[in-house]
Amino acid sequence: MTMGGTWRCAGLLALTVLTACQSQVNLTSAERDALGRQAPALLPAAPPDPSNRYADDPRAQALGQRLFFETRFSGQLLDGDDDGGEHTLGRRGDTGKVSCAGCHVPADAFVDSRTLGRQISLAAGWGRRHAPSLYDVGQAGVIMWDGRHDALYNQPFGPIESPVEYNSSRLFAARELWLGYRQAYEDLFGAMPDFTNTARFPVLDAATTGCKPASTDIQPVCDGTRHGMPGDGAEYDGMAPADQDAVTRVVVNLGKAIGAYERRLTCGPGRVDAWMHGDASALNAQEQLGAKLFAGKANCSSCHSGPFGSDQKFHNVGLRPAVVAVVFLDSNDRGAATGLAAAVADPVNTAGPYSDGDDGRLAVASAAGLEGAFRTPTLRCVGKRKTFMHTGQLASLDDVVRFFSRGGDPSGYPGQNELQPLGLTAEEQAALVAFLNALDGPGPDPALEVAP
Repeated sequence: MTMGGTWRCAGLLALTVLTACQSQVNLTSAERDALGRQAPALLPAAPPDPSNRYADDPRAQALGQRLFFETRFSGQLLDGDDDGGEHTLGRRGDTGKVSCAGCHVPADAFVDSRTLGRQISLAAGWGRRHAPSLYDVGQAGVIMWDGRHDALYNQPFGPIESPVEYNSSRLFAARELWLGYRQAYEDLFGAMPDFTNTARFPVLDAATTGCKPASTDIQPVCDGTRHGMPGDGAEYDGMAPADQDAVTRVVVNLGKAIGAYERRLTCGPGRVDAWMHGDASALNAQEQLGAKLFAGKANCSSCHSGPFGSDQKFHNVGLRPAVVAVVFLDSNDRGAATGLAAAVADPVNTAGPYSDGDDGRLAVASAAGLEGAFRTPTLRCVGKRKTFMHTGQLASLDDVVRFFSRGGDPSGYPGQNELQPLGLTAEEQAALVAFLNALDGPGPDPALEVAP
């Protein structure tokens, strides 16, 4: 008997081969209830999304999968680190290199396993946050590490118009969609604007959209005439409001298709589910001890709650940012304190005219008290991720558990740390890591992980 549980092993086994044993830990009723909520008999599908009437339309899902892998919407790579090596998408000045799949690699749970260090991503330039896994993203309402988007359909505006991601514009993206996907788009969403009418829709190419590389700077710098958002400087801003609206609506529909595809990306049930539903051998003794700690002493389930291991809220866990990707240190990332305000102000949010229905998700999204707070990530398939936290600065689940066990860092970040030290022993920390790795699942249909 140890740690409140019974290890039933054949013969006298050393602790080093404990994982070969079968066991039955003694769970309290509170621990069993918490774990039961983590592992229901049937994992719920992504809830209905009233903001996107095409969210569960197979035609939208098929089109969205094509668009997820499409690189034609991207402008020039800007950073000096874009040298054409294996950890980049191409060389500085190259166009048509960035897609969603470039930083959310399907073969690796839709996280960035490509960029050097696998922490923050290098696309047109270096981002400042770790690209999260897309598994079970359809379960969320307000999304992103800081909540700056409130729907999957409006999230693509961020990377398209960011100088460090696609380095593009909605005007260029809309025209490229018309050139490459007009029939599929119109079969689903209806007639597109007439982009042959250049008096209404100025022609941009991949070299003139977004920002340009400067001759002497290695960091992404706009040349003063194009700012990357919301369109392309004078070209977009000079259009009639009705034509600007038409362009925006095309990109909204692009987002609705991609969102429909992303809702199908799931981790799925695994050994923890089997154990909770009667298969005592599905988890070994160490993993079962980890389950007890997760729901009990470590109290992970207070935030990592529910079937997908996230309360879908924002918390300050007292992470002092460290240098990532060799040279980047973002020591004043305010997280949801600014992200949620950006979502409320976004003209393409779920409360606005481009949404198919408002379910009130923004009405309850308050940034009060969320200085330095970030979204609770889901935990299913967490063992497949390469690095952890919003910066990607923790390299393993062992590092993550040690961080939480000590109660985070005492200073060096905005806001107030919510954590308290857990005081886990080395044995308990190892058991908790073993349990987290056991939250694996089969992943989505392999057909969803490749460009169609």
